[in-house]
Amino acid sequence: MRRYYLLALLSVSLAALVAQEKRVTLIFAGDAMQHTPQIYAAKTDSGYIYEPVFELFKHKIADADIVAVNLETTFGGPPYTGYPTFSSPKEYATALHQAGFNLFFTANNHALDTGKKGLEQTIQTIKELGAKQTGTFATEEERALNYPLMLIKNGIRIAFLNYTYGTNGLVAKPPNIVNLIDTILIKQDIITTQKLQPDIVIAVLHWGEEYHTQPSAHQKKIAQFLFNHNVRIIIGHHPHVVQPLQTRTQSDSITHTVFYSLGNFVSNQRKQDRDGGMLAHIILSKTHKDAPVAIQSVDYSLVWVHKYFEGHKPVYRILPIQNRTNNPSPIDTTGYNLQPHEQWAMDRFVRGANKIVSSQPHTTSYPAE
Repeated sequence: MRRYYLLALLSVSLAALVAQEKRVTLIFAGDAMQHTPQIYAAKTDSGYIYEPVFELFKHKIADADIVAVNLETTFGGPPYTGYPTFSSPKEYATALHQAGFNLFFTANNHALDTGKKGLEQTIQTIKELGAKQTGTFATEEERALNYPLMLIKNGIRIAFLNYTYGTNGLVAKPPNIVNLIDTILIKQDIITTQKLQPDIVIAVLHWGEEYHTQPSAHQKKIAQFLFNHNVRIIIGHHPHVVQPLQTRTQSDSITHTVFYSLGNFVSNQRKQDRDGGMLAHIILSKTHKDAPVAIQSVDYSLVWVHKYFEGHKPVYRILPIQNRTNNPSPIDTTGYNLQPHEQWAMDRFVRGANKIVSSQPHTTSYPAE
């Protein structure tokens, strides 16, 4: 009888432990661009329609708790323009949000493309959607109140930091603020962050060299600085190409991870390595209220931008692709209706991206202290 009692007690205890475990699933996408041909493609007689761009993709992120993207344009109003000064229709933000994105990072080199008006309207547009945003601020008071961005999901407290290397020579006019990569500033922000008692700190950086598929010495230096100051996850943007993913482990547990660059999420760039990007998939878990948060898993998948023409008008579609490292079978393109040259281009991107991601060791192990 005693044996059955102990087994029942153990069963109840295990069930309670499972019930207490909290999990948060995060997905990060790369650069959401808006070049002039994309604006032209979305234009209709009644406005701008972007939803078809994400139609084949949105199921990929439907079950995640937090889905984030680097918003590399502004909503500064008409005339709508692409490179080098981006100003996009607000319908673009609406379509991104409807596709599943609920967190927008705005600290990047195009944050000031349309000046004070663009910076403030971009923040306001995202706010009106009911989504979260960080990296740029209308005022110092707004930054003091809302930075770092703290999100609490399923009982896990996540602090987000966001910085850019620069703003193409433009300077934010007071009271506007764009977070710049400055170790003194970042260190002070981390001190402020720790007072809020987050379970984990994630830094999102706009950094690196454009079109370089390997991280620069400066990226590696900043990454180590962040790791040394209690940041455990780093997400990188800006190079417009995929760069390696690295994780650090201790006693078989993931302690830190860095995605040096996620590449392009959607853009008009068509050259090799620039016509797609990577999604970072991260799961955080916490066994009970007072337990530390574990980085339960780190993975990636790929997306490729399919551009084709209907008459004289371009059409863009984001196509999700399974990670070929974990799924060596041929890419399933059922329903994509790709022409042979398009299939070739997508295969080229996938082969190149997987090679780049694995070009440096994914895991660096450190002995337990």
